[in-house]
Amino acid sequence: MNIKILGPGCVNCEKLEQQTVNALAELGVAADVVKVTDLNKIMEYDVMTTPGLVINDTVKVFGRVPRPQEIKKWIQEEL
Repeated sequence: MNIKILGPGCVNCEKLEQQTVNALAELGVAADVVKVTDLNKIMEYDVMTTPGLVINDTVKVFGRVPRPQEIKKWIQEEL
């Protein structure tokens, strides 16, 4: 599973990354978590506001930090 955290490194970007790592640990799922900070690469996903969460090349959310339950649901859907 590939997970990308899209954002320049703002507080919400860091929070999304931490919640995603925690969700993976709670579910016992292994994944590559990559931070994407290059604005041109972020725009390739049609994400105009950060943070953004991409799981297996599918944008799940952007512009807000989702609840941990949402992150877990999206991870489980992509398994």
